[in-house]
Amino acid sequence: MDLQISLFLLFVLFTAGHSFSCYECVSMTGSCSDQKVKTCPSGFSKCTSLTTVTQVGGINQKLKDCTPDCVNGSMNLGIVGTSSVCCNTDLCNVKDAPDPGSNSPNGMKCYSCDEKTCSNILSCSGSEDRCITATESIEGQSVVVKGCVSKALCDTRRSVRDVRSISCCEGNLCNSANGVSQSFLFLCCSLLSFILLH
Repeated sequence: MDLQISLFLLFVLFTAGHSFSCYECVSMTGSCSDQKVKTCPSGFSKCTSLTTVTQVGGINQKLKDCTPDCVNGSMNLGIVGTSSVCCNTDLCNVKDAPDPGSNSPNGMKCYSCDEKTCSNILSCSGSEDRCITATESIEGQSVVVKGCVSKALCDTRRSVRDVRSISCCEGNLCNSANGVSQSFLFLCCSLLSFILLH
């Protein structure tokens, strides 16, 4: 009987003594030098590191945390880009995700939008091997965002709040130049918040 109790206590202590951990950080200054170790909640068995760079205002945001699911990849919408790194061992997200666009161009080209047109041509880089188009309706006006994206991000896309449709396609300039862009930054923020929080 004492042996059974001892083995049970040893099992409880062993399993309770090891929990999954990731580095945690949110920085708007482009550096996660103050990252802390976070014990992940149940069901969060992966670590992620994200970097988002916005051309308007020069914001370079870094984020690290525990997550239930994530992918490796990047997205470039012209004025804003993000890259994510996903891993599944303790404290594996010690390094920051690379700055979007820091990879070499890969020859792929997609259309992107600004406030006036969706006929800008964007050079994709690294693993960005698809073109993306996202639309929504704000106060009766169509809002369109286009750019380059990694296949992994297309394959895992889910419903994004306030976004009516998201589509990915293969081939140079496959996301056509047609479209109107109004409240363009609002839609960019919706897409980025989806990537950062899922």
